[in-house]
Amino acid sequence: MRRTIFFAFLGFVFSTAVFSNALHAAPCITPSTCTEWVKLTGGRSLIYRTYSLETKNPAITRVLVMVHGAGRDADNYFRTATAAAFLAGALDDTLVIAPRMAANAGGGCQDKLDTDEINWNCNSWRSGGVAQSTDKTTSYDFIDEILRKAANKSVFPNVRAIVVAGHSAGGQFVNRYEMSNQVHDKLGVPVTYVVSNPSSYAYPDSNRPAESSYSVSARAPGYVPAPAAGEGGTTGGRAGRGAQPGGLRPFGDGRNCTTYDQWPYGFKNRSGYSGSQSDDQMKQQLVSRPTTYLLGELDVLPLGGFDGSCPAMAQGPTRLARGEAYAKYVNEALGAHHNAVLVPLCGHNARCMFTAEPALALIFPK
Repeated sequence: MRRTIFFAFLGFVFSTAVFSNALHAAPCITPSTCTEWVKLTGGRSLIYRTYSLETKNPAITRVLVMVHGAGRDADNYFRTATAAAFLAGALDDTLVIAPRMAANAGGGCQDKLDTDEINWNCNSWRSGGVAQSTDKTTSYDFIDEILRKAANKSVFPNVRAIVVAGHSAGGQFVNRYEMSNQVHDKLGVPVTYVVSNPSSYAYPDSNRPAESSYSVSARAPGYVPAPAAGEGGTTGGRAGRGAQPGGLRPFGDGRNCTTYDQWPYGFKNRSGYSGSQSDDQMKQQLVSRPTTYLLGELDVLPLGGFDGSCPAMAQGPTRLARGEAYAKYVNEALGAHHNAVLVPLCGHNARCMFTAEPALALIFPK
């Protein structure tokens, strides 16, 4: 009798485990088999994901949306995100999503497009611009729809945190999306933003960094500090005349650098997704939304599509300098409570950045 009960119990345990595994499949981690389409007005766009956005999954407690760089290589960013999830022990309870902003406009943008796939603008996708194939949808609408699906409690009833992260051009995307998006307070799930190593940021006013806004180590290689005041007649890295809170000062070369305060470098002449919002609304959203600037300690070289244009150079000589200055600006001048996290020994490399120990707690919050 006892043996019968024992084996019946084992059978129950085994059948329960099989049923549970059937309900909660293993995460999909091979890009070629992990794709799904997101329908949008005027077409559809591709995502890579570890779990389906349409299948109920109570095991999911957090979502990571990882935005690719200028190469639009969402498959590689999906590999990076899943590698990070593995290192964090988060593969089983995290929905990892890597959207692809496919673009085919000649020149450097020659992605192969599928039937009805939206053709994004080669550059303006980074700042919420409209698609080339339809004027009814912007790149920020794409992420809005992904977040709405990820926050859908009928599919993911236990999700409690969403992180939107991006590196390089993806970092530019997340910086502008953080201050622009109109779903942040409507999802019912907290959203945080991780902006990693972008070439530029959107400033809401005409102030730009003085040398005191960033560290000596963030300056371009070969930089020689000027002598201190009284030793050579210069300010030697101090904020200098006209300095504002956060070490900034009014930009003094607007005549020769006319686009320094135009979107996406500033707030002027905004169009597309962000164009309908006031400057004050954008600034309030920038300040209030939880954001971390994830900066590579060695990202001081003009590599990987570095923006050397006049409006970008007005924000600092390197990506590291620009990140340090922007974090200081939003906190000290605007009253935000954003974080700047330095990743040791990383340059301009997404894999290095997002698989480093300081990043894991940010993109996979407990």
